[in-house]
Amino acid sequence: MAAGSALLGIADELYALPLAEFTPVRDARAKEIKGGDADLAKRVKALRKPSLAAWVLNLLVRVDAEQVDQVLSVGSALREAQANLAGDELRQLTRQRRQLTAAVTTQARRIAKERGQRVTDAVAEQVEGTLTAAMVDEGCAGALRSGLLVTALSATGVEAADLRDAVALPEALGHEATPVTDEPAQRPELHVVPDPDADRKAREAAQAELDTADEALAQARQALADAVADVERLEALGMQVQAEIDEVRVRLAELEERYEAVDDELGDAEDVRAEAEESAAEAQQARDAAAEALQRLGDGD
Repeated sequence: MAAGSALLGIADELYALPLAEFTPVRDARAKEIKGGDADLAKRVKALRKPSLAAWVLNLLVRVDAEQVDQVLSVGSALREAQANLAGDELRQLTRQRRQLTAAVTTQARRIAKERGQRVTDAVAEQVEGTLTAAMVDEGCAGALRSGLLVTALSATGVEAADLRDAVALPEALGHEATPVTDEPAQRPELHVVPDPDADRKAREAAQAELDTADEALAQARQALADAVADVERLEALGMQVQAEIDEVRVRLAELEERYEAVDDELGDAEDVRAEAEESAAEAQQARDAAAEALQRLGDGD
């Protein structure tokens, strides 16, 4: 078996494990094969532990592939509607997308809970966001279907998502996760001798978990700070725009009042013009009569 295929097969097994078992089983597998293929062992050892959201999604793909296939099918139709500018179909599919991602996220939380893993609302948002990304981006769809995610996904649907750090290894794209029964995965027999450094390694693993949690917390706090800043910026912009609208309304009221005054003056001016036209006509008639009288007197001489 080629090294790439062997690594992909091992990764497929590891990312199907309960989250807490990933690191010790990975390290044990790397140690087990080190004597036969040091390079493969090194690459196995380098496989990254998935985030909780990624683990939930990897589990969902293996346990309920039908739901995931439905998500990807709607996503494909959605992308096609966008490409064809099919407005009514696009609106219908967008509504269906929201309903479907919410329902599948609920299913994913249930599957995780059955395996003793609680999924917080924040993690559920990452799960739903990844499902949405898989709908709007074909690359994200392939990454999700691989079952080898290490982080949650996000995509705009405008530019292709960068998936280099989102999956366990490049070969993941195009791979489809091996389905499992709807039962918690059993840890494989590894025939590993007792490790005298197990306590130290357990502490190091716990410290690594804490470091990861601290990093996730810092990122979440930064995201919150950015969101608060955006809200404050948009609120200030909204107030500015509202003030400008109020100024325009005041100016409009002034112009309307001025227009009414000019319109009144125009009416008066038109009345004066009509009277002037009538007076001019009468004067013209008087002048014409005088001219005729003068001409008659001249003819008499």
